Amino acid sequence: MTVSNEHELAGLQRVGRLVANTLEAMRRALEPGITTAELDEIGRVVLEAGGARPAPELAYGFPGATCISVNEEIAHGIPGPRRIEPGDLVNIDVSAELGGFFADTGASFAMPPVSRATTKLCRDGRRAMWTGLRQAQANKPLAGIGEAVGHFARANGYSLVKNLASHGVGRSLHEEPTEIATWPNPSDSRIIHDGLAFTVEPFLSLGAEWAEDGDDEWTLYSQPRAATVQYEHTVVATRSGPSVLTLPG
Repeated sequence: MTVSNEHELAGLQRVGRLVANTLEAMRRALEPGITTAELDEIGRVVLEAGGARPAPELAYGFPGATCISVNEEIAHGIPGPRRIEPGDLVNIDVSAELGGFFADTGASFAMPPVSRATTKLCRDGRRAMWTGLRQAQANKPLAGIGEAVGHFARANGYSLVKNLASHGVGRSLHEEPTEIATWPNPSDSRIIHDGLAFTVEPFLSLGAEWAEDGDDEWTLYSQPRAATVQYEHTVVATRSGPSVLTLPG
């Protein structure tokens, strides 16, 4: 989506703030013993109280309001009876539709006790995301996002999952521009234009380079198996830089 007026921007800002507040409510509830289904229900209540519809259900018939992935699961985990345990690495991905507009956000959280390597991975996952976000400026190359994230990953000894990309968002959950690499992709010659709405969501890992299918039709696993984090914001590119929509408030 390309934002062309204040009405559209306000609509994206409303849904962006709501998904961010939903993620924050789920973060506060996250503790050992809670099931991923119980955590998902908290997200559903916050979204629906705000007048929104969970986007995974709406767009794809996903069996949950949010995606919750634990440890070896790195994306699209189905909420269910699994209980969060001490030491788990949990990714929560929240997206929703409100008033015809969509936004998408996510973050990874480590349950104590946490190793030094996992603590650093979570910290650097956020840093990698912001490294990419800073490239989200009108008239810059879209591939600059992946180039910047790739340089950060190499400099700090991480790998990147290379088949889970960022994407356009706005009037639907996934739209043009599709397949925005968060790793170096010199074949991409697209230019970011003013008002373009999209996500930035690198998957930073201690060794994984691919996401592979599991036993169900949704859950994706790291390949090779390694701790992996994802942090995601929805952003609108402007001439002066990124306007991040998915901040709580």
